[in-house]
Amino acid sequence: MSKFSNYNFSSQKVLVRVDFNVPLNEQFEITDDTRMTATQPTIEKILSDGGSVILMSHLGRPKDGPTDKYSLKHLVSHLKSLLGDVKVEFTNDCIGQEAIDKSATLKSGEVLLLENLRFYKEEEKGDKSFAEKLSKLGDVYVNDAFGTAHRAHASTSVIADFFTSDKKMFGLLMEAEVVSAEKVLHKAEKPFAAIIGGAKVSDKILIIENLLNRATDIIIGGGMAYTFWKAQGKQIGNSLCEDDRLELALEILAKAKSLGVNIHLPVDSTIADKFAADAQTSNCASDQIPSGWMGLDIGQKAIADFSEVILKSKTILWNGPMGVFEMKKFQNGTKSIALAVAEATSKGAFSLVGGGDSVAAINKFNLADKVSYVSTGGGAMLEYFEGKVLPGIAAIKK
Repeated sequence: MSKFSNYNFSSQKVLVRVDFNVPLNEQFEITDDTRMTATQPTIEKILSDGGSVILMSHLGRPKDGPTDKYSLKHLVSHLKSLLGDVKVEFTNDCIGQEAIDKSATLKSGEVLLLENLRFYKEEEKGDKSFAEKLSKLGDVYVNDAFGTAHRAHASTSVIADFFTSDKKMFGLLMEAEVVSAEKVLHKAEKPFAAIIGGAKVSDKILIIENLLNRATDIIIGGGMAYTFWKAQGKQIGNSLCEDDRLELALEILAKAKSLGVNIHLPVDSTIADKFAADAQTSNCASDQIPSGWMGLDIGQKAIADFSEVILKSKTILWNGPMGVFEMKKFQNGTKSIALAVAEATSKGAFSLVGGGDSVAAINKFNLADKVSYVSTGGGAMLEYFEGKVLPGIAAIKK
């Protein structure tokens, strides 16, 4: 059993760092509450034990202190509706007298939401005295914000120094994220296929290099695939390409070969005469794209090749789409790969999907419940798979 699940929070004031950085429309309505519902089980466990919950989060990137647009007060009514008949209080500041008074009088089974942490520059600077002020509001510190685990901010890592090891822990969401990521990175059953997509090689270089020592197969899709084709002297027309990364692409291919890792590039592409939803389209070999045309999705042969690799795998990591899936004409590759990952999962493979666009794709095609785990932390997951130490995880473990 996990430390969190075993812990009895009865009569404890629990300071929970959550990731409520949710998108809001012009009317300050939440357009996607995934990050809020993801941390619900953690909040509910504390409340059902008879503890009280003090929630702290950031929202957006406020530049000059308090701004109405970035106030967490806009989240209160939705939080109330998620938690049912639980009393939810709000404080106009995350530190200071009001926060101290409201947290002191908070009763068991009640929730207090603090105002946006980033209204203070000290939060992102990882300021120690700011972290200490926050720490005084609760008896126990729970970090359930995987999405910010890669940041050494006051509320995500520095604050842990003010709690003894028995009074700081991961929440259920953070625990699940860490377990899933570690399973793929350190305990992957072979064959292990990593599906890496997206526009640029430069964005994914560290993750690819780290996976070369772990994966048996690396599938490369999206715009970044054309840099690999051009590096080998092939014709990619007007497709996206990072000319300053051609040498690097060749180095990756050579290293993979020396390590016995199979790199799979899309043999064919859906090509278009312009980057637009109403473009003329055609299909051709990815290494023979005519001038004036660009690859915007993987083609049918590539889908068949990639699906075959995926269906043979026991562990699958998916980070990045196969094409411009936001446009209907170019979503077939991403959708087909999503379906292949779901099918492999149903046959017993462990699949982890992470990174903003892959998660958006899995949700778009209603397949989130058909894969083993969907990560809530885009940047954090990427850095974890690049082999970096995440401050938010290290602070709890030390």
